[in-house]
Amino acid sequence: MLQDFDFSKITEPLLAWYAGHARILPWREQITPYRVWVSEIMLQQTRVEAVKPYFERFMAALPSIKDLAGCPEDRLLKLWEGLGYYNRVRNLQAAAREIMETYHGELPADYGKLLSLKGIGRYTAGAICSIAYGIPAPAVDGNVLRVIMRVCADDSDIMKQSVKNRVEQTLLPVIPPDRAAAFTQALMELGATVCLPNGEPRCPECPWASFCETKKQGIADRLPRKSKTAKRRIEDHTVLLIRDGEKIVLQKRPPRGLLAGMYEFPHPRGRLTEKEALQAVRDLRLHPLHIRKLADARHIFSHVEWHMSGYMIRVDSLTRDSSDMLFVELQDARAHYPIPSAFAAYTDYLFSAQQTED
Repeated sequence: MLQDFDFSKITEPLLAWYAGHARILPWREQITPYRVWVSEIMLQQTRVEAVKPYFERFMAALPSIKDLAGCPEDRLLKLWEGLGYYNRVRNLQAAAREIMETYHGELPADYGKLLSLKGIGRYTAGAICSIAYGIPAPAVDGNVLRVIMRVCADDSDIMKQSVKNRVEQTLLPVIPPDRAAAFTQALMELGATVCLPNGEPRCPECPWASFCETKKQGIADRLPRKSKTAKRRIEDHTVLLIRDGEKIVLQKRPPRGLLAGMYEFPHPRGRLTEKEALQAVRDLRLHPLHIRKLADARHIFSHVEWHMSGYMIRVDSLTRDSSDMLFVELQDARAHYPIPSAFAAYTDYLFSAQQTED
């Protein structure tokens, strides 16, 4: 249990292990507060391998907080396209603007001030403090919770904020003041590469194997304990790729709510038959010429799951002015319009080099 375990013994083996096992990652090659911040926001709910190319592209396009603060929204969302959870990047920009106004363009080296910035929670504030500034501050994410609860065989529910708070309080006194950055990254690395989730830890590779209570008791498949989250709501949608030559119909989502401000294909609720899909296009005052059924797709959001069917529909002309529709050249759509990853199966189909003309 947390309160009974001697955590003073975890530090030296962990740091020695990390010195020889740290992965080479883009955000570690040149550590600055801004790069640490952006990488940690990107890594929320996204795998490391998926983040690498996005991080490098983002840094090339927006190398400073000033650049981020001044970036037009459509360009910002396009840079983030594919990472999902777009409120992350909106909050990132809102915080960047506050940093420009309040902190002269520099992330404050202060845990409390970092917490006051939009989109920065306890974990991210701790990561910036420790990794970028060397300030001893715990950064407790899912990986860290897992390794800590396993090493001391604590079965408290890690979904409870009180448990996360206790882990933070437990770690604070064992963070070496002169090696805070290495300690924080080592904990994350151990959880990401060795003490894996779903009962599959690589115990022989672990620097804590000799004193890990979970290994001793053989209960890795039971820890950490995590209460079930609410079941996602299922929604059916029919995605309509409405095309005339090299033009495609896009719509812009409202400025608030799910996928706010993004561009999307029309996708009425429900699973439409071909006849219903053609009528939906006529209801847009367009004239369908040909329809093709596309493969089904699925996308999972935090609290809702979209089950999608789709159609490619050729129309005779995309010339009518409309306040709720955009008639966009395919190459412009690909280059300049941020389309959510929820529609990835259909954008991949639309933009594929192998796509043949009807």
